Amino acid sequence: MNIALIGGGNIGSAIACGLASGPRFKPEQITVIDINPEALKKIKTVCPAIVTVQGDDYVAAAGADIVVIAVKPWLVKNVAEKLRKRMDYDRQILLSVAAGVSFDQLVSFFSKNGSLPPLFRVIPNTAIALKAGMNLVSAHSNTTDEQRERVLSIFDDLGKAMLVEETKLPAATALTSCGIAFAFKYIRAAMSGGIEMGFYPEEAKEMVAQTVLGAALILLQKGTHPETEIDKVTTPGGITIKGINEMDAAGFTNAVIRALKASSLQ
Repeated sequence: MNIALIGGGNIGSAIACGLASGPRFKPEQITVIDINPEALKKIKTVCPAIVTVQGDDYVAAAGADIVVIAVKPWLVKNVAEKLRKRMDYDRQILLSVAAGVSFDQLVSFFSKNGSLPPLFRVIPNTAIALKAGMNLVSAHSNTTDEQRERVLSIFDDLGKAMLVEETKLPAATALTSCGIAFAFKYIRAAMSGGIEMGFYPEEAKEMVAQTVLGAALILLQKGTHPETEIDKVTTPGGITIKGINEMDAAGFTNAVIRALKASSLQ
């Protein structure tokens, strides 16, 4: 397969370089198109074998099997006006990673003589740059099972991919794209506590970040429930249960739920 990305910003470059170091694409099978030469220069610095094209006529996207729109949401309509003339809807799959741009909008932007390419929406988070992203994939009704499996496998190479109905994307985005910021917020709060108790910031960061990583790996690899793992370390009368009760008394769980619900509103 060949893949072309429209947009070489943070997300576009992370996808391109991540795929270039994975098993599915050779770097020369990946093309990044952007009007900004500095963005393309940064990509070449990290992944020199990736093909980069400066401009906005999108001729270079014509040979791709998969085309990814990785521009800001307000630019998608302008991109579509030029890109749809270059695409072969019978052969190419179109993915959008522009948050908040719905399938209804993509249909209106890309409809050409009553036809559409197979459409997907993908919501990654910033850990995609380390091939550890939680990538949400939503498939339009005009896609096939084979196409869905293909897109999921591509984004599994960049972490983990999950198929989500479009109606649930706002809530899933709160859990993943916003959620990574909430995880950083906890780490920062725990660092502050560590500093107050006498550790240097870097020491506290290393201890807390490794602890969070370990907790996540336990759940992902063992498949257990968080409460099961909490029970293992909360001995009667022990120090852990005292800390958890203090967190609950301060409204920790409620604060997390309220933050997620607020972030899921669009």
